[in-house]
Amino acid sequence: MGKRLIQQARGKGSPTYRAPSFRYQARSAHKSLGTQMIEGIIVDFITCQGHSAPLAQVQYQDGEDVLMLAPEGLKVGDKVNYGGEVVIGTSLPLHAIPEGTAIHNIEQQPGDGGKFCRASGTFAKVIGKQQEGIVVQLPSKKQKLFHASCRATIGVIAGGGRTEKPFVKAGKNYHAHRARNKLYPHISGGAQNAVDHPFGNSRSSRKSKARPTSRNAPPGRKVGMIGARRTGRKK
Repeated sequence: MGKRLIQQARGKGSPTYRAPSFRYQARSAHKSLGTQMIEGIIVDFITCQGHSAPLAQVQYQDGEDVLMLAPEGLKVGDKVNYGGEVVIGTSLPLHAIPEGTAIHNIEQQPGDGGKFCRASGTFAKVIGKQQEGIVVQLPSKKQKLFHASCRATIGVIAGGGRTEKPFVKAGKNYHAHRARNKLYPHISGGAQNAVDHPFGNSRSSRKSKARPTSRNAPPGRKVGMIGARRTGRKK
């Protein structure tokens, strides 16, 4: 008899696992593409359920309002620039940012608004400039090559101490997950009944059942190490 796993229930497409984006304020992104330097002023800070960091509402001189990820050290009334000097809050193309500068909200393609390094307290660094593009070290220490015209914002994203405060109670953790429709609590396969999961039973809790599974396996068998490149400890 088939076992209805979590990944099978998610694939049905019910609202249970769908992100409640209708409750989010807006998408945080860079200002629309332009070549000239424009000054803006921070008019407010906004808390959004869809972002782990606060958002800064910026009004530019050309009349455009932008919600950007708030860097550390800014307050209401401060001025930020699109282009211009390398100061906190300025959005610049990567080729105009000096090496060693802390940046965030990096575009994957020029003009997409920002895809990388968007979580609270995170930042990346420009570590090299090549003919093919700009080398950036991401928070994971991985080095990635970006197009020289991709934009980024100077500074470290605010809210870096978010993960240091303990939840203390399971109910608070539940509500934190519920705000984004995340599944909580997460039950391991070995702790379930045999009818609910391939690893579940009450006879033993052996860990050797988590065998590598093919990437092309059907959903009912795709549990454990899916398409694993290697198993066991690194030598």
